[in-house]
Amino acid sequence: MNIVVKPYREMKEVYFIELENGNTSLATQSITPGLNVYGENPVKIEDKEYRLWDPYKSKLAAAILKGLSEMPIKLDYKVLYLGAASGTTVSHVSDIIGISGNIYAVEFSHRSMRDLISNVTSRFNVLPILADARFPDDYRFLVENVDVVYCDIAQPEQARILADNADIFLKSGGSILLAIKARSIDSTKKPEEIFKVQVDILKRRQLTVKSIIPLKPYDKDHIMVFANKK
Repeated sequence: MNIVVKPYREMKEVYFIELENGNTSLATQSITPGLNVYGENPVKIEDKEYRLWDPYKSKLAAAILKGLSEMPIKLDYKVLYLGAASGTTVSHVSDIIGISGNIYAVEFSHRSMRDLISNVTSRFNVLPILADARFPDDYRFLVENVDVVYCDIAQPEQARILADNADIFLKSGGSILLAIKARSIDSTKKPEEIFKVQVDILKRRQLTVKSIIPLKPYDKDHIMVFANKK
């Protein structure tokens, strides 16, 4: 069986790979061939290299496989990424937007920032920013208007923090992706109650919710919210 690579649904920069052993995987075409970030496997076809995208390590990959209606992150886009961690998902977003796009990767943890810098050194479309996403004014001078705000942070006020950043940085008509972690907000309440409160905050902040995707089985008690700025 030959390796088959094709775009995943209508997502031009996201690929679906059928491997020779019969397994399948999401993937992105690497902009840094020969270099990986988190031990992901490369698949080389002629002069192109594809990085397999693990949905158990990336909530964005999980959301895509669970039915994200469209991919708001596209070639040449500018993305504000809140909660960049060590750069697993950031690296795949970097592939998607290509060398003409930009990612402003905000991370609060010094340890994670060290790993992030190491992992994206060769990715010239990523600007690591050591900062607290709760205080967007602190990095306002570093970030231009963006097409997408992506947020994956372990904070009790996840929706408010995203909305504060969207107010400042997101273009009119731009999109947000918010990974809501119920247990980071309140471990005593039902996840469904927590999700509703967070989604209602987004709606009150002039964000039009397009889809809500449960991430189980890849992430328990998590959802991904896709919305647009009015």
